[in-house]
Amino acid sequence: MSDLHSRPTQARKRSEITHWDRCVDVAVVGFGGAGACAAIEASDAGAQVMIFELASAAGGSTALSSAEIYMGGDGGTRVQQACGWQDSNRAMVDYLVASAGDQADLAKINAYVAGSVAHFDWLVARGVVFKDTQYPQRAIMTLTDDCLLFTGSEQAHPYVELAAPCPRGHNLQISGDNGGPLLMKIMAANVAARGIAVEYNSRVLTLVVDDGQPGNPVCGLIVRIDMQEVAVEVHRGVVLCNGGFVMNSAMVKKYAPGLQRSNTPIGNPGDTGSGILMGLGVGAAAINMHEGFVSLPFYPPASLTYGILVNAQGQRFINEDCYHGRVGAHVLQQAGGRIFLILGYEDYGDYETSAYLGASVAAVADSIVELETELALPEGQLQHNLDYYNHHAAAAVDPLFHKAKAWLKPIVGPYVALDCTPGRGAFFPYFTLGGLDTTPAGEALTPAGEVIAGLYAAGRTACGVPRRGDGYASGLSVGDATFSGRMAGIAAAARQPTAS
Repeated sequence: MSDLHSRPTQARKRSEITHWDRCVDVAVVGFGGAGACAAIEASDAGAQVMIFELASAAGGSTALSSAEIYMGGDGGTRVQQACGWQDSNRAMVDYLVASAGDQADLAKINAYVAGSVAHFDWLVARGVVFKDTQYPQRAIMTLTDDCLLFTGSEQAHPYVELAAPCPRGHNLQISGDNGGPLLMKIMAANVAARGIAVEYNSRVLTLVVDDGQPGNPVCGLIVRIDMQEVAVEVHRGVVLCNGGFVMNSAMVKKYAPGLQRSNTPIGNPGDTGSGILMGLGVGAAAINMHEGFVSLPFYPPASLTYGILVNAQGQRFINEDCYHGRVGAHVLQQAGGRIFLILGYEDYGDYETSAYLGASVAAVADSIVELETELALPEGQLQHNLDYYNHHAAAAVDPLFHKAKAWLKPIVGPYVALDCTPGRGAFFPYFTLGGLDTTPAGEALTPAGEVIAGLYAAGRTACGVPRRGDGYASGLSVGDATFSGRMAGIAAAARQPTAS
């Protein structure tokens, strides 16, 4: 068959298929964290599983990440307890609900939190190693082999007033930014140990629906392998785990245009939204498509947190002790474009050797008047705002934005201004948070909330627990991907297909 007319949004009908080249119980599209976990759970439930992966090896975007995994609640994971923390479901739910705001999916959050400690144990049982130690410093990730880290805004306003703070970022026991490759190596070994078939270098083109059954359930795939279309009959369910759409510039422009001011898409080349488009092709709803994670990674060094971020009007707009993704989201909302991080020279510290930010020094000055002039800010605005900040910081209070006492002190000269303006050299990584609407079990839903039989989605192909860039915490994406992959794999394996 030619694939000239196979498009993700144009599902094939079973009545058009003259021959099935492959038959499986559960087909998993994508071999990243979500796909691996879906395949393992479906296989352990007794299903015959096949993974179709676009690349020539396992990994997906999970292998590109540091693989922090956001877990806790229910008294705490083994690591949390060993480090002296007693987490609770209530605190974790409250934090995640506040983080997602009006976009929160309470059913998914409750399921994720209720199963979080068990998910930790599941990962450990499959060979993932976590060290029972906490990394105490403010950091984007731990570059030691320590495990536990505060990876969100749990200790910052407004969340610290809404939920008891607890560190929930769990890093694998490996030094450096190497958690993602290690996690996928372990998951791939689990897939191989179960004898799960994997078809690499295979591009899933579209879904097949059974037009002879009520509701047109999903019953197969059309896959391009070795430049040939292959029809795959699927008896129980298709699980779409092939990523978000950050690498599809047309989709980003259409659905999430605000992300275009960022400069570094985070994902693998297969994150083109094909899974989302295939879901749309069989009537699934895509939700939250305008949202994405955007980071301004202005720490380390942690000492930069003592500084203040100001916009083109010379005004502060956020408490600088919050998570770098929350800062990134707020940066994109500022009028006038220009963003500067103002700090004293002593807090500039080892920025040049330890930072990820990549922001250039916009100005250095002995007086704030001189700095204001160098930055071409409105006359008197930076002076007024810094005087106001310093006056209250001396008393360890921040009446405007409520930065925590630990990060408050007057900013004194000589002064340094880092240019954090989007598009002027600073590092602004981003990825998408929208996807197919699903139940907590991973079942794809129509716009009316009806289940599409035979279709499941997980990871960034689905709209999961993380919903907003300004409420994101590191570890939520890999945590959500691995957990939702497991749930979808279990559900797909349990489905009893309607006889054709």
